[in-house]
Amino acid sequence: MIRLHKSVALPLVGMTGFETPLSEEEGAIQSTVHRFARDVLRPIGRQLDRMTPEEVIAAGSPYWAAMIESAKLGLDPQLIAQFPPEVAVRIESIVGEELGWGDSGLAISIGSATMPLMMAHSVGNQELIDMCTGKVGCWMNTQPDRGSDGAILYRDEISAHGKQPTGNVTAKVGADEIVINGQYSSWVSNGAVAQVGLAYMAADYGDGFYGTGEQGVFTNGIGMIIPLDLPGISRGKPLDKIGQRALPQGEIYFDNVKVPKRFAIALKDDYLGNLASAWSYAGTHMSQVFVGAARSAFELALAYCHERKQGGALLIEHQMTHLRLGEMLRRLEMARAIARRSLAYSRMSPQGHPYVTAQSKVSVTEEAMKIVHEAFQLFGGNGTTREFPIEKIFRDVRSALIEDGENYILTSRLGVLAGKLYQNGWTKE
Repeated sequence: MIRLHKSVALPLVGMTGFETPLSEEEGAIQSTVHRFARDVLRPIGRQLDRMTPEEVIAAGSPYWAAMIESAKLGLDPQLIAQFPPEVAVRIESIVGEELGWGDSGLAISIGSATMPLMMAHSVGNQELIDMCTGKVGCWMNTQPDRGSDGAILYRDEISAHGKQPTGNVTAKVGADEIVINGQYSSWVSNGAVAQVGLAYMAADYGDGFYGTGEQGVFTNGIGMIIPLDLPGISRGKPLDKIGQRALPQGEIYFDNVKVPKRFAIALKDDYLGNLASAWSYAGTHMSQVFVGAARSAFELALAYCHERKQGGALLIEHQMTHLRLGEMLRRLEMARAIARRSLAYSRMSPQGHPYVTAQSKVSVTEEAMKIVHEAFQLFGGNGTTREFPIEKIFRDVRSALIEDGENYILTSRLGVLAGKLYQNGWTKE
């Protein structure tokens, strides 16, 4: 049935664009997180962007104020999961977008901080839950010689005669104790500040690293939650980056670190499935965050076009500006739809997959980059100065095209997955 209206009124639109009406609870959550993003994340993110990496993580840094205030929101994933699935997905998407609108670097840091605790809840280990509660966490998987290789799931992703590298961090698993040696790379989000870590690495159970999995792909790995104050653990210098400077990343070193075996959350046969589940869960946050970052750029450009004159008229009065703003808004709506669909699939499908999550991250960050680039252009020369925040957003979003998996690599993995699905009967009917 056609819904008839008596006038051509402007469409209903909210902070998250052309959204179906929010419930009272959803609206209250959105407003709360938006105020936090506006009043805390955005100003602190700009402060941290001008500081050295060492100053960002120092005691008394505004970074710690942002983390403390984020904890006060009380919007942890456990609470959101209590809502009906469709509602929980929309709330999680709205929260992630508002955090990214405030500051993408801090948004990623806040998300990473909860990963060990979320895994502890997922495996139902009360000792690990207690160990992670109230702590800043990180997710350790990327290594200097095993970056994108660290998440290989299929033989098709390895060159004809190659092997998946064991990497720079390895574990020797004993009856009651795990001994870890090696180095995680500079790109560990929160690596410079985390108190607990969700760690994945190759493991030797006495029969080598490759086990009985697909030839060249090792399945003898291990996942565990590690308190990062154990003897033998040290840190490198925090990473100095062009973008997301509010996100403290850095190396973590292990020198004969002894971890009780009861801290393991995935041994041998459970390793790859657990790793894939963690990646599939966490990767959805990237998409929501960078929808928010793109929205921030669009809103800044929209406001600027109502202030800046060119050729004797405001920018908004030029027809070409209408086209450019319309193209940005179209891409923003598309990115949000992709991000939310992927989030719903990850949370609600009985069998998700990290390569499905990854394609959303690629699509959203590519669209976000196009939006931010156009916004940057509309600012003209002013956009290149540090007086205007668009240049910071440009740097932050550019980093996202590599962060959490370089976009070409992730796209090639989607192609591998398509081949696997076809071989299993998909599209043949």
